[in-house]
Amino acid sequence: MDLAEKRVLVTGASRNLGRTICERFADVGMSVALNYHTTREPAEALAAALRDRTGARHAAVAGDVTDAGSVRSMVASAVAELGGPINVLINNAGPYGMTPFVDMDETEWDNVWDANVKASYLVTREVAPGMRAAGWGRIINMSAVSAWVRNRSIYGLAKAAIITLTEELAVELAPEITVNAIAPGQILESLDDLGEFSREWAEKVTARTPAGRLVTRSELAEMAYLLCTPAFDMVTGMTIPVDGGLRLPRF
Repeated sequence: MDLAEKRVLVTGASRNLGRTICERFADVGMSVALNYHTTREPAEALAAALRDRTGARHAAVAGDVTDAGSVRSMVASAVAELGGPINVLINNAGPYGMTPFVDMDETEWDNVWDANVKASYLVTREVAPGMRAAGWGRIINMSAVSAWVRNRSIYGLAKAAIITLTEELAVELAPEITVNAIAPGQILESLDDLGEFSREWAEKVTARTPAGRLVTRSELAEMAYLLCTPAFDMVTGMTIPVDGGLRLPRF
C-alpha cells in the first residue's frame, strides 16, 4: 500500500503535537488537511510550508470540532482542498483541565469534555462514510496516561472516555476501518525550554519514568504514522501508551 496516495485530516493541527504529526505525514507524501479553530495564521503558515517542502496538496481548514455544523463544513472543505475523501483521521484536539470536580464550573467541564470526547465522535462520524466507501480507513484518537492515573479531574475522565470510544468505534467500523488510540506520557522536547519551577517538576517526573526521560512529539507522531502502515492492519480497538513506562505502578 502506498500511503503517499492517502489524505489525512489532523484536528488541533497548528501547534505542538498536531504540528509535528502533520509534518510526519507530509514527509511521506500524504496530503494533509490541518484543522484549526482560532489559530488561523500558524495553521496557514504551516500548510504553506508543507506545500513548499513536499509539493503535495496541503490546506488549513477552519472549524470548531465541538459543533456538528462546523465539523460538517470543515470536513467538506478538507475533501475539496485535498481532492478526495479523508483516509486517515487524527483526533488530536483536546484541551487540559485539572480543577477539582467540586470546584469546577460547568464551562470548564464542557470545554474539556466536548473538545476531547464529543469532538472525536463528531469528526469520526463525518469522515467514516467516505472511508467505508473507499474500503480503507484509519482513525487515531489521542488519549493520555492520565486516563489511568487518579487525581486528574475532568481531563483524566475525558481521556479515559476516549479509550472506551476507541473500542466501541473499532467494533462498529470494522472491517474497513481500524480505530486505535495513543496515550502519551508527559511530553517534553528539552529541559532548556522550561523555567526553574517547571524544570524541577519535569525532573521529578523523569525520575519516575523507567525509560529515564520523557516522550517527544516526534516519537508520538511516529506511532501515529506506524498505526497507518500494513504492519498494524490487524490492530484495532487498542490504546497504546507511549510514555516510557510512566503509567506503571512502582513501590
